[in-house]
Amino acid sequence: MKLLRLILIMFFFNNPVFANYEKVFYDFKIESISGDEIDFKDYKNKVILLVNTASYCGFTKQYDGLQKLWNKYKSNGLIVLGVPSNSFNQEKKSDKEVKDFCKINFNINFPLTAITSVKGDNAHEIFKWAKKNHGKSAVPKWNFHKILINKDGKIEETFSSFTKPTSEKIISKIERLL
Repeated sequence: MKLLRLILIMFFFNNPVFANYEKVFYDFKIESISGDEIDFKDYKNKVILLVNTASYCGFTKQYDGLQKLWNKYKSNGLIVLGVPSNSFNQEKKSDKEVKDFCKINFNINFPLTAITSVKGDNAHEIFKWAKKNHGKSAVPKWNFHKILINKDGKIEETFSSFTKPTSEKIISKIERLL
């Protein structure tokens, strides 16, 4: 009986979210900042760092760290995907303004989506999927919330806005997954 209890306790503490993953990340699409479609099936067998971004946020300087990650690990299979969002009222008014801002101020060349809602009823389906399969920790509480997706297209871990992209915590997870 003690062994059964121990197994149950280990099971519950080891699996904080019981995801059934009817769909995986690669089953979705999103509009790019240039108006083209990004089909996530093109990212199959890659590790994805999905980050909601904003131009007028105190965390906007994290664009530098995201670009560094992209430069260092893209050849190993990392996709950094920026999702500009006005869900927290800190984004520019148009995709062109965001694209220009990112290029001029941070020389960003990793993929960016069109301005997209990331929380609530109007959230893009990828963020609704993240919440359904990983729980509240996948819902952005603020800009520069990070969701790390493994090569199976499932959420590996989430990181708050306060966790810098180049933190040891994120880098060690990315290196392990690659």
